[in-house]
Amino acid sequence: MIELEKITKYYTRGFFRKEKTLAVDKASFTISDGKTLGLVGESGSGKTTLGRIALRLIEPTSGTVRFDGVDLTTLPRHDLRPFRKRMQIIFQDPDTSLDPRMTISDCIAEPFMVWHLAGPREIDDRISELLEQVGLQPDLATRYPFEISGGQKQRVALARVLALEPSFIVADEPTAALDPSVQAQVLSLLKDIQRKRKLTLLFISHDLQVIQQMSDSIAVMHAGKIVDLGPTADVFLSPRDVYTSRLIAAARESEAWFGRTI
Repeated sequence: MIELEKITKYYTRGFFRKEKTLAVDKASFTISDGKTLGLVGESGSGKTTLGRIALRLIEPTSGTVRFDGVDLTTLPRHDLRPFRKRMQIIFQDPDTSLDPRMTISDCIAEPFMVWHLAGPREIDDRISELLEQVGLQPDLATRYPFEISGGQKQRVALARVLALEPSFIVADEPTAALDPSVQAQVLSLLKDIQRKRKLTLLFISHDLQVIQQMSDSIAVMHAGKIVDLGPTADVFLSPRDVYTSRLIAAARESEAWFGRTI
């Protein structure tokens, strides 16, 4: 489904004297159809940059992104349009992806209108269906984002993403801003929708417990590099890198403090 090969990304700053910062260093991974790769690492490790490169929202400095065998890195932007519907992203903060001036109905309707996917009557029916699929009542459609909770807003953001019926989703810390109880509900919902729709996910998080719960395989990032990669159970039981071992040890201490174990 999705394959990244030797992705490198430098950010440049400065006007007269340009300085380069290495964000991603020769990162490679593959995600098979219907599977989830959990991408974990500390803040600034390059996770979000790599996720956005996978969607070609950010251009890599070098490397290749293949989607269903097609090399996206060589395509001009206008030739990417057929792939945009099939590749979507869920942002960490739904407030950044929902226009506060639009009702929930308008937020979800926008993808249908932009892509000319349905007429007005059909759009109303589809909005109701999507709200029900993400566990929300259809009468919520007339409200504005500021009138609903954070968990409800993230469900609306998910409904908006599902409107285009994508096959690949990058979930970039989608529950980090939510309370633990709400977080568990949204994660369970996302797994259920993935199973029903056979979605392929790149799930980005700094939370190892969440990554363990959500992922078939794990990639651990540190200072722009993928330092560990493999099936979830293998990475937890036999980490290959010292950094991975430290992450797992720290997570276990944290979970033990709260009376839980990884």
